[in-house]
Amino acid sequence: MRAPSLPLTRDLVLIGGGHTHALVLRMWGMDPLPGARLTLISPGPTAPYSGMLPGFVAGHYARDDLEIDLVRLARFAGARLVLGAATGLDPVRREIHVAGRAPIRFDLASVNTGVTSAMPDLPGFAEHGLPAKPLGPFAEAWEGFRDRHGPARVAVIGGGVAGAELAMAMAFALRARNRKAEVHLLDRGTALSALRPPAAAKLRAALEAAGVTLTEQAEITRVTATGLELADGRRIAAEFVTGAAGARAQGWLAATGLAHHHGFLTVDSTLQSSDPAVFAAGDCAHLRDSPRPKAGVFAVREAPVLYANLRAALADSPDRRRYQPQRDYLKLISLGGRSALADRFGLAPAGPLMWRWKDHIDRRFMRKFRDLPQMAPPPLPVPHAAGTPDTAPPLCGGCGAKVGRGALAAALATLPPPARADVTPLPGDDAALLRTGGVRQVLTTDHLRAFVEDPGVMARITAVHALGDIWAMGAAPQAATASLILPRMSEALAERSVTEILAAASEIFRQAGAEIVGGHTSMGDELTIGFAITGLCDAAPVTLRGARPGDALVLTKPLGSGVVMAAEMRGLAPGAAVAAALASMCRPQGDAARLLGGAHAMTDVTGFGLAGHLHGILMASGCGARLDLATLPLLAGAEALARQGIRSSLYPQNRAAVPGLEAAQGARADLLFDPQTAGGLLAAHPDGAAVVTALRAAGYDAAVIGQITDAAPGQITLV
Repeated sequence: MRAPSLPLTRDLVLIGGGHTHALVLRMWGMDPLPGARLTLISPGPTAPYSGMLPGFVAGHYARDDLEIDLVRLARFAGARLVLGAATGLDPVRREIHVAGRAPIRFDLASVNTGVTSAMPDLPGFAEHGLPAKPLGPFAEAWEGFRDRHGPARVAVIGGGVAGAELAMAMAFALRARNRKAEVHLLDRGTALSALRPPAAAKLRAALEAAGVTLTEQAEITRVTATGLELADGRRIAAEFVTGAAGARAQGWLAATGLAHHHGFLTVDSTLQSSDPAVFAAGDCAHLRDSPRPKAGVFAVREAPVLYANLRAALADSPDRRRYQPQRDYLKLISLGGRSALADRFGLAPAGPLMWRWKDHIDRRFMRKFRDLPQMAPPPLPVPHAAGTPDTAPPLCGGCGAKVGRGALAAALATLPPPARADVTPLPGDDAALLRTGGVRQVLTTDHLRAFVEDPGVMARITAVHALGDIWAMGAAPQAATASLILPRMSEALAERSVTEILAAASEIFRQAGAEIVGGHTSMGDELTIGFAITGLCDAAPVTLRGARPGDALVLTKPLGSGVVMAAEMRGLAPGAAVAAALASMCRPQGDAARLLGGAHAMTDVTGFGLAGHLHGILMASGCGARLDLATLPLLAGAEALARQGIRSSLYPQNRAAVPGLEAAQGARADLLFDPQTAGGLLAAHPDGAAVVTALRAAGYDAAVIGQITDAAPGQITLV
C-alpha cells in the first residue's frame, strides 16, 4: 500500500490578495506546511500591483502587466481560492463571512485587503465619481473615457503623491490621443505634504509642465454629473471624476471587535492583532509600535515575517519573527510620460533614468508571479512496474476524468434488460423512467472528481451537473442524496467541509424545487462529490429520440470548460477565464429547460462533448445534422487555449467516438469534442430563433448552432 499523506488538521485563511499575501502564497508553494489547509478569499481572480497603476493609466502598460493572477498562484500554492468579497470576521466563532455563501471557518486567519479610495461622505461621489481602487471598475471606465474623441475634462480628488501620479498619467494619456485635456488636481489642504521640500517642489513643477491645474485648500461640497462644486461657490467642470484621497480601510474591519486605529487593524511587531488567531499586513494594518505611511514597500517586506509567523502559529510553536520597518524608504514617482522622480535622503533626481529604474523594479516584482518556480515531481518508487512513465500529464477532474464513451457503452451492453415492468430504460445511459402508482419518476446519478479546491464551488457545479439529466428530460427535480469522499482530514475539518458542501448544494437544489434528503460520506485521496436525484414528469419525458429534420439545434451555454480547466491545472489559463468558466458551470438551467418546452429531443452536454451528445440524439432519432462552427458560443479564452493545443484528458476518446468528423480541423472544431462539466442543454426545437431570443433575455448565452437534417443517421456536416 502507498504511504498515506498526512491528514489535514488546521485551516489557515488568507483574506485578500494584496502584495503581502501574494508573496506568502508564493513562499507556501515552495515550502508548504504538511497538515495545513490553505484558503485564499479574494473578490476577483486577479489582484493589481499598485506600483504600476500610473503607468497603466498613462498607457505604458497593458492591464495584464499589472495584475497578479491569483488563480494560477493559488494552484501553485495548493490553496483553495474562494472568489468572493469578505464582509465580516467573527473572531469568537472563528468565522469569515463571504457574500453569497456559508461562513468559512478558520483556525488562523490573516487580513491583507488593502484600502479603498472611495469617499462615501462626499455627496454625489458614489453616483458620479469613481475611486481609483479597486482597479477593475476604474480601469474599465478609464479605458472607455480615454478612447473617446473630442475635449476631455478630468478631476482628481486628493493631492497626495498617488493623486499627482494619477493626474499626470491621465493628462499624458489624453494628449497622446490628441485630445484637448483639462486635468484638475484638488486637495482640501496642502498638496504633497508627505514629501520633502526638494521633491515636493520638483513634483509641483512636473504637474505644471504636464498641464495639470493644482487647487489647494479646496473644500468640495458635491460631485455632480457635470463636475465639482466647491464651498466658495466655484464650479470645476469634469466628465470624469476620480478619487485618490487618503486611504480608507474596508468598513467591515472595524466591526470585527478587534483593536483598530481609524478602521485599520492594530498589529504588533509580529503582525498579530489583538486576537492571537488573526494577523494582518499591508495597508489594512496599523503598526502599533512603529506607525508608517501606507506604502507598498512595507507590505512587500512584511511577507517573510508573516509567512514565518503563520507557520509557527499553525505548528503551535512560540517562535516569532519581528518586523522592523525601515525609517526611510525610496519613493519613485511617475511623472506621466516615461519619466520619474526619486525621493530619498533629501535628494530628488528626476528624468528618464529614474523611470527605467522604477520600471525595472516593478517588472522584477511581477516576474515573481509570472515565472513561478517549477517544483520537481517526487521520484518514482523503486522498484516499480515496467512501463511506468517518469512523468504523466495531470488527470483532469470533472467530466474530463470520465471513462470514455466506448468503454462505458461496451460495459452497459453486457447488462441484461430490466426485468421489472415498472422500470423503463431511456435512450442513452444517464437515467431510467420509473412508474409508481401511475406517477412517472426519473432517476439519475452523477459524481465528479474535484477540479477546484473550493468545496462550496465544487458542490454547486456538481449539483448543477447532476440536475442536467432531470432538466433535459423535462422533469421537475424532486429529491437528492449526496455521496461524498473527502481527503483525509481531522473530524473538525471534515465537519467544516461537509457543512460548506451541503449548504452550497442545498441552495441549488432548493432553487430547483428539490430537497437533499440524506447521503453517505467516506474518506479517500481527494475530494469527490456525487448526487443521486429523482424527478417527476407530468407528461412523457423528453428523450434523445424525437428530433425531426428542420428542427433548430439550440445550445444554452458556451463550450470550453474542459480545455479551460485542463489549462488551469497546468498553470496556463488566465485567472479571468477560469473565473468565467466556474461562473458558467455554477449557473442552473431550470429556467432554460422551461423555456425549451416543446423540444422534440434534448440532452445536456457533458463528458462526451457537444459532438458526442449530438451524435447520441442523431442515432436515437435516425437523423443527421448540420453544425455552423461560427455560431458556437465559447467561454472566454477557450478558443485561444485550444489553439495552443491544450486538451482535456477525455478529448482523444471523444474524438474517436464520433465517426465522420476526422477531417474537422482548427480550434473551434476541437472544442466540439471538449468534455463539458455542468454544460448547456442541447435541444432539437421547432422554433429555435424564438426560443433563443427568450433564453438570451433570461441571461443565457444561448445560440442556434445548426439544424437537424434528413442525412444518414449520425452524420454531422460542418459549415
